[in-house]
Amino acid sequence: MDRYLVISSDCHAGLEPQHYRNYVDPKFRDAFDEALPHQVRSTKTMEESFLISDINAEWRKGYETLLTGAWDHAERMKVMDGDGVAVEVIFPDGITEQNAPPFGAGFSMPTEGVDPELQWAGSHAHNRWLAELVSQAPDRRLGLACIPVLWDIDQSVREIRLAKENGLTGGIVIPPMWGSLPAYHHPRYDPIWEVCQDLDMPIHVHIGPSPIQEYFGPMKEMQSGTGPDLKGAMGAYLSEVVFWSSRSITFMIWAGVFERYPKLKFSIVEGAIDWVPDFLRTLDVRYTDSPQAQKLGDYISHLSMKPSDYFRRNVRLGAACMSPGDGKLGESIGPDCIMWGSDYPHPEGSWPYTQDQMVKAMAGLSEDEVAAQLGGNAVKFYNLDAKKLAPIAARIGPDKSAFH
Repeated sequence: MDRYLVISSDCHAGLEPQHYRNYVDPKFRDAFDEALPHQVRSTKTMEESFLISDINAEWRKGYETLLTGAWDHAERMKVMDGDGVAVEVIFPDGITEQNAPPFGAGFSMPTEGVDPELQWAGSHAHNRWLAELVSQAPDRRLGLACIPVLWDIDQSVREIRLAKENGLTGGIVIPPMWGSLPAYHHPRYDPIWEVCQDLDMPIHVHIGPSPIQEYFGPMKEMQSGTGPDLKGAMGAYLSEVVFWSSRSITFMIWAGVFERYPKLKFSIVEGAIDWVPDFLRTLDVRYTDSPQAQKLGDYISHLSMKPSDYFRRNVRLGAACMSPGDGKLGESIGPDCIMWGSDYPHPEGSWPYTQDQMVKAMAGLSEDEVAAQLGGNAVKFYNLDAKKLAPIAARIGPDKSAFH
């Protein structure tokens, strides 16, 4: 075949916020009605804090209809076909299209200032709607269920099983930050790791969440615009934000989670990939070359491999927003670890210039390496049928000649 099979490891979808009401359990709809104007106002405030409105508005010009693919099936299919994407992994959305799920659900699922019962209700609402969106093109979409695992382990296990039954076979999204609740090295989470391994439901964390007040000041000041001008806040945030999503892996590797659950799959998404070689080197140094740590006790005998070995076996990188030449990092990270993503419908993603960005990101790679990063690695990670997807790739996939 003269075209590549492309699977986007990072796309986003979500209803316009008022339309989630029909998917919220009736007993929570009064709470939804009360919370909706606060959510809309807060989202607009966050947009002003995180996006340059003029640039975002300019980027959207002429694409307003196609951007409704954030929730509209028909427009979304046009975008995916135009991008050459055969299959997409779908996360919740947020600030850019102002269409995050209600009650603090989504890919952040914070633990502060939220009601756990309502956060579950918001997750249910999004998962129900997403299952409908996936059902309209089940061969082209891998939906991810929002599972706020920090609150209730038994409920989380039930919801993971239900998500699989309802067609959200891409796996689950969990919060990357746990606040004052137990971190992911705690054995209380073992039933979650076990069910995800047994059902082949990959676990995902998405970049973005952070202790935001440390960078931009108290939320009240952000919303009112009364705080001081904290110069460099965005630079500090961008320099550290990947740390908050990578912490899950740090804790789980050292806890032996991947030792006990060797087939468990985990993906860190849109967190860049240039940090990974140094991260793996640091973990391995702590494992093999730390005589100064001997007095701190035995923290490695429960591991049969180096930390980097667990990473390369169990962890993948949903590499949206790849920089030119990033594909070459597969040499040091691991050839199976990088899964390209478009990040539609976000302005920092590749759309509507996807093929151009693909070519730049994969510069210098062999045909086999390009095929792996654009789709082959995701085929293995999500246990997809490449032969079944071949006719789609033959129809819409990017021409291999464009990459060489």
